[in-house]
Amino acid sequence: MDLHESGSVSGTEADLSASVGTGSGTGPTDEELLAHFRENDDALAFESLVRRYESELFSYLRRYLGNAEMAEDVFQATFLQVHLKKDQFEEGRRFRPWLYTIATNQAIDAQRRNKRHRMVSLDHRTGGEDDVGTLVEMLSGSDRTADEKMEDEEAREWVRTAVGDLPETLRTALLLVYHQGMKYREAADVLGIPVGTVKSRLHAALLRLNETWQADHSATR
Repeated sequence: MDLHESGSVSGTEADLSASVGTGSGTGPTDEELLAHFRENDDALAFESLVRRYESELFSYLRRYLGNAEMAEDVFQATFLQVHLKKDQFEEGRRFRPWLYTIATNQAIDAQRRNKRHRMVSLDHRTGGEDDVGTLVEMLSGSDRTADEKMEDEEAREWVRTAVGDLPETLRTALLLVYHQGMKYREAADVLGIPVGTVKSRLHAALLRLNETWQADHSATR
């Protein structure tokens, strides 16, 4: 089954809410779904987790790997690992950072297996083109005049190349915090590093991108 086909499972959340017994009126949490799946081998709970994250996580993997087909394979491998490692999930831990840890490790393994470098896109997660200009303006450190603005496609290509050239540690921190909107603590949990290291990597990534931007465009100013 294609995990990214549109559609919904009739009554899924309502049935799960009744089974899990949250009583919150907002549906079970990710952690409750995983616990229910682990304790009852409930395929409905597992499918609900997949559907909750199929768009968000697939988007992250596509940008990380720069290839939709590869991202699909890694997405499915990630949830296979969730299935296999469900008993290793620690009580009190949040599901989302754990999921991203698995996904990131699976993506790194996939890159190594393919033995080729993939450029990463930082286009807006909703597909909006205006965000490209926002990122470039942030990197340039000032608002640009109309004459100084790049065409959208040129800007996207510049971002792909510049981000793709970043070391993997800096690139991953940038993707998790900037694009996925994770808090520093969540990104630190995903990467298995201190919060301060996440901040320093993000700062270093943005500094390097800004330096590249300045060098590439100083002649036109």
